[in-house]
Amino acid sequence: MQDSKPSRVVVFTGLPGTGKSSLAEQVARAIQAPAFAGDWLMGALKPYGLLDRLDRPTYLAMYYNLLHTLITRQLILGQSAVVDCLINDDTAGRWRDDAARYDARLLVVECVCTDIELHRSRIVGRKRDIPGWHEIGWDHVERMRTEYPPLAVSHITVDAVNSIDDNVRYVLEQINS
Repeated sequence: MQDSKPSRVVVFTGLPGTGKSSLAEQVARAIQAPAFAGDWLMGALKPYGLLDRLDRPTYLAMYYNLLHTLITRQLILGQSAVVDCLINDDTAGRWRDDAARYDARLLVVECVCTDIELHRSRIVGRKRDIPGWHEIGWDHVERMRTEYPPLAVSHITVDAVNSIDDNVRYVLEQINS
């Protein structure tokens, strides 16, 4: 039986430690869509040594193209996808165009944490257990803050100072509106 709702691509973006992964996983379960996480993809490739030989532009191109391929496959099948990765306006624009090509809708959810001390505490000492992948420190978050300016494309924002249940509820309301 085919779902009468259009396919959706829901992208959770934001700095590390803002709740992207937790929200993406819960929303993916709620809308019964696969969750594609960039860190899990890279963790699967890391043991083969491929990532160590790449310069940053090539690494990022591969990262986003892998995710793009997974998203496109879902859209070809008429299905939705949830994506957990940090994106910029250019990537959001490309993915929005691709979603439209398959009569799907893109929703970009920017995850933030307006309480700096809470944000730092969410990073320090966390253990995500992603096979093949590394943990990061606060210095990495600060570097990412300079590399990824705030989004200008259409998006909604959720704040990690709110409960995860409230944030999930808000995102699901936006998906279903």
